[in-house]
Amino acid sequence: MGRMNLFSIPLDVRALYDRFDAPVTSFDCGEKCRVHNPGGKPFCCDICHAIPVAYPQEWEYLRSCTDLWHDWRGDECPEDPTDPEVLHEETPDHLMLLACKGPQFCQREYRASSCRQFPFFPYVTSDYKFIGLAYEWAFESSCWVISHLDSVTQAYREEFVRTYDDLFCRIPNEFESYAGASEEMREHFAGLKRRIPILHRNGGTYLLSPASERLRKATPATFRKFGFYTKD
Repeated sequence: MGRMNLFSIPLDVRALYDRFDAPVTSFDCGEKCRVHNPGGKPFCCDICHAIPVAYPQEWEYLRSCTDLWHDWRGDECPEDPTDPEVLHEETPDHLMLLACKGPQFCQREYRASSCRQFPFFPYVTSDYKFIGLAYEWAFESSCWVISHLDSVTQAYREEFVRTYDDLFCRIPNEFESYAGASEEMREHFAGLKRRIPILHRNGGTYLLSPASERLRKATPATFRKFGFYTKD
């Protein structure tokens, strides 16, 4: 099956970007983390830490509008031992790896959907319900936002939920991918004996038991902090 055939409904990329444009926080959170990155870039904008992905239709749109992006080659970070072939094989069929020129050249109107999404992904329960936002736990020690979930704006949360409600209708494989990621998160947090923070689609914030998936209402300002931000 070709990548383009995975879309059950055509994707209007410009409309997607316009509807999913709210910043994660009300200020530039990249300024909070870039001071801890030896490269001087926000971790989310440094492809040596976070490699963006895009839908094939999204890539066709971006390449026609801007020279900000190019196919990820695997040689941009010579000290990174990641095997490009392995990473390509691990990338879902409905996505492709991209690289950009860097944050100093960013054109916000042409940010890829994965940039707009970071550091979150749609959490899907074991009974296949999309209940809200969970974070990419691999970035706990580097992403400032993960240690400050109380700073995430309501506008961003609402746009995120609306966007993925729509995308799941258009790209069935996307829902399955995030169901798998959510299951992996449950297994990881169960091993750590920790609950999963959820920014729920109902506007509340909860801690979810990875074993039972019971939700307990919580105050994000009291959540644990990680890495560089433990003393913030």
